[in-house]
Amino acid sequence: MTKKQIDPLERVAAEMKKCVKCGACRAHCPAFSTFQREPATARGKVALAQHLCKGDITLDDGTYSAMSKCLLCGSCVEKCPNQVPTDEIVIAAREALAQRRGLTTFHKAVGQVIKNRKMMNFGALAAAVLGPLFFRKVPATSGLRLRFPMPFLGGSRHIPQIAKKPFMKRHPEVIQGEPGKPRIVFFVGCMTNFVYTEIGEATLALFRHLGCTVIIPKGQQCCGLPGMSGGDLDTVRELAEMNLAAMEAHEADYVMTACATCGGALHKLYPLVVGKRNPELKQRLQALADKTVDAAVLLQKLGLAPEETGAGAGMRITYHDPCHHRTAGITKQPRALLNRTPGLELVEMEGADRCCGLGGTFNVYHYESSLDINASKSAAIIATGADAVVTGCPGCIMQLSDGLKQAGDKTKVLHTVELLARKMRR
Repeated sequence: MTKKQIDPLERVAAEMKKCVKCGACRAHCPAFSTFQREPATARGKVALAQHLCKGDITLDDGTYSAMSKCLLCGSCVEKCPNQVPTDEIVIAAREALAQRRGLTTFHKAVGQVIKNRKMMNFGALAAAVLGPLFFRKVPATSGLRLRFPMPFLGGSRHIPQIAKKPFMKRHPEVIQGEPGKPRIVFFVGCMTNFVYTEIGEATLALFRHLGCTVIIPKGQQCCGLPGMSGGDLDTVRELAEMNLAAMEAHEADYVMTACATCGGALHKLYPLVVGKRNPELKQRLQALADKTVDAAVLLQKLGLAPEETGAGAGMRITYHDPCHHRTAGITKQPRALLNRTPGLELVEMEGADRCCGLGGTFNVYHYESSLDINASKSAAIIATGADAVVTGCPGCIMQLSDGLKQAGDKTKVLHTVELLARKMRR
């Protein structure tokens, strides 16, 4: 193994030593709950990473499989008595795997797409037109399933419709607000831009209601989390630099996102992962992180009055905490806004803060296990008798919708901002 190949693990070698192998992580790991094998636990992955760092074992298929069985949900980090950053260690191990074995075909394709906005726009348009035919009507006997063995082509997976016109193409770069009101850069995110455009429209409506100037930089790209999940840190760095340039080109008081995943990337993983690997970017990445704020947090801070903008008709709702919100302490703010919204009855579900099972590429490579993790979440939602489950992450919306439909349930899945802007969006 060359030095370049072990560098990612060397960077986290000191963190690995914090793990005393107590096993407290087992009780909180969603991956262990479905796989029931030691390599699926945080403790098991840290042990594997330590042996990789020492050169005791090789980066073989078994090691790759073990490292893929992590949702990067952060539950183990929160519950660890020594605060071992297993998520950071797993990312480093995946980078080492990518350096040694090369990226998988899937992650090569992902990297090419997420750093090419024109390709993403074209792909989204094609998917909007051909998606219902290609993704939902490919027969089980078709050779396509053998030629392209992607889980999202398979079986009963429910795939959301791609928007025919991305959110960013619907609006100018700068939407002027009232003098003296905050200037906000809106980091839109891929799911909001290409799939759940209604989230973007609701978010924009709320901040315009508050008189804010909203800036939607045309140069913004994917946050890079899909690449980070596969160990493609070169692509993540490229995207981080492009996003830095796009955000820094505008004077703004805040960088706001309505996606928990994108917020987690900009606020935590950019400085923590990209900054450590690229010290020359660390200061700029930290400055971006310091400005980044979730839409619900900023709406509360700026004094949104939900009684003026939200809901209306009576609705019983429950709330799901995205992992990137939970680990950032964003749990009370969305609930406070929803509780103040007329017509809403918020009923807490059991395990509201448990991972829904998406985990980025985990959902791609381990779809059945992803659904297994999601099953308890779907059951908890259904048990509340809620008309809708609300959350702050478009990725979670996709996963929760899939799980509920698999369970034969018709509970709606909505983003927090959709209810907060309901009176304005009718």
